[in-house]
Amino acid sequence: MEKETFAQMEISTRSALHNYKYFRSKLNKSTKLLILIKANSYGHGAVDFAKLMEKAGADYFAVAHPVEGVELRKGGIKNPIIVLTTGTDYYKEIIENKLEPGIPNMYSLKKFDQVVKKMGVKSYPVHIKLDTGMHRLGFMEKELPELLEFLKFHKEIHVQSIYSHLAASDEKKWDKFTLSQIALYDKMAPQIDKAVGYHPIHHILNSAGIERFTQYQKDMVRLGIGIYGVSAVDQSLVKPVASLKCRILQIKELSPADGTVGYGRHGKIEKPSKIATLPLGYADGINRHMGRGAAKFCVNGKLVPTIGNICMDMCMIDVTGVKDVKVGDIVTVFGDKPTAIDQAKVLGTIPYEIYTSIAKRVKRVVVK
Repeated sequence: MEKETFAQMEISTRSALHNYKYFRSKLNKSTKLLILIKANSYGHGAVDFAKLMEKAGADYFAVAHPVEGVELRKGGIKNPIIVLTTGTDYYKEIIENKLEPGIPNMYSLKKFDQVVKKMGVKSYPVHIKLDTGMHRLGFMEKELPELLEFLKFHKEIHVQSIYSHLAASDEKKWDKFTLSQIALYDKMAPQIDKAVGYHPIHHILNSAGIERFTQYQKDMVRLGIGIYGVSAVDQSLVKPVASLKCRILQIKELSPADGTVGYGRHGKIEKPSKIATLPLGYADGINRHMGRGAAKFCVNGKLVPTIGNICMDMCMIDVTGVKDVKVGDIVTVFGDKPTAIDQAKVLGTIPYEIYTSIAKRVKRVVVK
């Protein structure tokens, strides 16, 4: 950790490439690999992480919003980029930045077609989303006839890919439902192939799907949380890419006579204690529910609990049992120990939320 930085999120190149190779090893050589870079690369730093994955050999990227795609282009990313949640107000910017829109309904498709015609663009790539059971976005089976008719007569639109999203591929109890989603996709997608007269890229598997339903990898797969170090089958197969670290700002030796620590006086001192103050708070993404001893951070190899309420820019931990602890020592909020999965369990949530909650003011540093 850099001496001049008192808080940062370290992004491990080695771990990211390990995860990339693990998921890539499950695919046929001809299967394309798309990496999800949305939400600032799940909190890992969009441009730097995309550059790492582009160099590793990723075929495609995907973001949620147009502004995320524009950021990648300004950062020098050359790979094709799908914008999954385009809305209809930014189609001009999408085309100008050579981004490729996900199209979930006829309203969006017609709006995009109008912009394409107005800009005089020919055969612009789009990605048709099918709703096979997630019921969030996408064309349902009953809506296919209108879509097929439109695509037959609007050649200024080029269907680059056809995709759908699995709702519960990580949960064994829903495997029958997952297979029904895949079966419905296999019924719907070929109808689009026939209507346009060529075979767009087919893709339906997400990270858990790659691990658990590898045989349905089709032409491309979409790798999201898996690349960042979360496995749906065996956590030992992947490595956490991000480590949130900071340095101790101050240590106070307190006794019961000193009373309490922090706002609301919730951090009660019941024995002689050493309390360390850290430069991370809820404005940095340390959820307030991690305070009052609910979560533990790692100091000099030992897990220690938080004490008192999490503040906006700081929090406190009880380092009483840590030998030779001093100001400037490194504290790991999550990484190898504890992991983001551990912290997610404290909050009753998923590691996605832990990663994406880390504020942009926390510096991202790429390390080996």
